[in-house]
Amino acid sequence: MAWRRHNVVWLAGVRRVGKTMLCQSLDAVEYFDCERPAVRRQMADPEVFLKSLKGKRAALDEIHRLGNPAELLKIAADHFPNVRLVATGSSSLGASSKFGDTLTGRKSDIWLTPMILADIRDFQNADLAHRMRHGGLPPFFMARSAPDAEIQDWLDSYWSKDIQTLFRLERRAAFQKFFELLLAQSGGIFEATGYAAPCEVSRPTIANFLAVLEATYVAQVLKPFSSHRASEIVAAPKVYGFDTGFVCTLRGWDHLRADDMGYLWEHLVLNEILACCGRQGIGYWRDKRGHEVDFVISRRGHPPLAIECKWQADRFDPTALKSFRQIYPAGMNFLVAQDVDRSFQRRFANLEVVVCSLNSLIEHLTGNKPKT
Repeated sequence: MAWRRHNVVWLAGVRRVGKTMLCQSLDAVEYFDCERPAVRRQMADPEVFLKSLKGKRAALDEIHRLGNPAELLKIAADHFPNVRLVATGSSSLGASSKFGDTLTGRKSDIWLTPMILADIRDFQNADLAHRMRHGGLPPFFMARSAPDAEIQDWLDSYWSKDIQTLFRLERRAAFQKFFELLLAQSGGIFEATGYAAPCEVSRPTIANFLAVLEATYVAQVLKPFSSHRASEIVAAPKVYGFDTGFVCTLRGWDHLRADDMGYLWEHLVLNEILACCGRQGIGYWRDKRGHEVDFVISRRGHPPLAIECKWQADRFDPTALKSFRQIYPAGMNFLVAQDVDRSFQRRFANLEVVVCSLNSLIEHLTGNKPKT
């Protein structure tokens, strides 16, 4: 589908999320692993390389390992329309100086998030507790035990193959400390000052670390939705870690309690929304009295859509949503819970709420009926 729009497709996602397997599974696609020196030598002259692919489809895995990956993609987009390329990377295309030309309007972007509900059904293991504890990276999800030891190996590869290659950061110990603290506090209001002292770096350095984590899809930064009213939080973002398995390990959780399930359910809901809608227009709402709506989706020309997440629907308290709708009366309200099979409406005084499953929420957001 993406190749129908552009001949260059950028497939992004965190390390071990399944980009390589996806590329290797495509029909009639020649696969190139750019981590191999011999492969990189083949691409030393981009025009000669692309001429050899005339009329073909190719996957360039880990393309950021090339000396000048942007040059190859730009030449392909501008001068070789009969060559179909899918290039993979662990960051957005404009995340580092290696990609000075982001090919705006000349490429299609696909973001491969950790496993969504349809994926775990395909893996024939729809146990949400397992998905939460093991996380959504396929090799970790399929493992018999929780991937606590493997997470350190993942971090080592992430630092050496992604961070150093793309950003050339220093202070590895400080960066890893920040990574661990951030994911352990996933879903909380972000204050850079609170991380500076334990990481022994400055506040601007923390802000830079967060930007790197966001660019590499490890952190999801949600800005507060507001119209700059005096009663609203207007600046402090909420930051979510990319994967529940990492969050559990870094919080020291082995066996999940009922309260843990509710906390992690919020992460699963966000992951599903990001997978179907992308990052644009997703935020949260909070006022200075502490009322908070989990997610707010704002789209140009439409009233804000409010989403509350509860592991069990009967645990829902409408107080925060009522406060939100006193300021923004127009727009639909959703309560998404794991113990709901069939959507229904509930009224709380003048507030109407659609109580639904996560599948039903995604169906509403995309206009497509999910697989069953």
